[in-house]
Amino acid sequence: MFKKKNLWLIILMLGVLILGGCNDQDTSNDSKTEGNQLEGKLVIYHAGSLTVPFESLEEAFEAKYPKVDVIRTPGGSRTIARKVTELGDAVDILCSADYTVIDTLVMPEFANWNALFAENSMVIVYSKHSQYADEITSENWYEVLTRKGVNYGHSDPNADPCGYRSVLLWQLAENHYGIEGLNAKLLENCPKKNVRAKAVELIAMLETGALDYAFEYESVGMQHAKKNPDLMYIKLPKEINLSSIEYKENYAKSTIDLDGQAPGEFITKKGQPIVYSLTMPNTGKNNEIAIEFLKFLFDKEQGLRLLEEAGQPVLDNIKVFGSENLPTELQYIVK
Repeated sequence: MFKKKNLWLIILMLGVLILGGCNDQDTSNDSKTEGNQLEGKLVIYHAGSLTVPFESLEEAFEAKYPKVDVIRTPGGSRTIARKVTELGDAVDILCSADYTVIDTLVMPEFANWNALFAENSMVIVYSKHSQYADEITSENWYEVLTRKGVNYGHSDPNADPCGYRSVLLWQLAENHYGIEGLNAKLLENCPKKNVRAKAVELIAMLETGALDYAFEYESVGMQHAKKNPDLMYIKLPKEINLSSIEYKENYAKSTIDLDGQAPGEFITKKGQPIVYSLTMPNTGKNNEIAIEFLKFLFDKEQGLRLLEEAGQPVLDNIKVFGSENLPTELQYIVK
């Protein structure tokens, strides 16, 4: 009798130990699924104007997932898109300052959806040391810029949306102010040396005095004015600054021919409100990490908040072309 009781006691104790060990193991697995389990590299190509906000996103995302290394390459939106379509670069997330770049150059061969998530407007950035800095306003800017000896510039239209938006803005300005020949005069007085591959390169030229004025996005002007008190910017009328859906039809009256996908091919670009977009190219190697990054970016309390804090306005609602092709984990953004 005594031996049987001892035997049952030993069996009972062994059962408790086994169950306890299983419970400990389950708890360990749960803690891994809470976060920090992602590991690897995330390759992001993004518009140069997103550099400052994406630095914040990278820092916050890597703090959440310490084993992830976010590798960012900023550049002109058309240039980075071509690195995917023509060079086959392995890119997990592609972000453009113009949603039509992804629509016309990347889809459908290299991506099958396009998410519109942010907006912007065109401004003129300058330094307190720029010529006539104490005179320029949102109404006389074109008169100041075309004075003898004034240096102004913009980015390359074939590489960067900010570049062709600058030229489209000049066309709109001619109609808005009713000054015949204004567009031609602005083009004539802007030498090739003042046209750079990326809009952000112009900021350095302003800081060194090589330029007096540069056409930039408002977010870029705001970000750099915070860093350098010598820099400032003027806003332009909504009729020409490409910011408002209200003037969409008016913006479309301006056009520019850009290089197409094939040599000798051209795309006629019409003016329209500035809207940023992103996608996951099919050349990417790390879809799991890319999806988690986008879930983080699209979160109003995380990524979208960081964008706005960095001076990058976001859309109230995310719109997706080809939403039926979104990864299952991202379908919620359009519901």
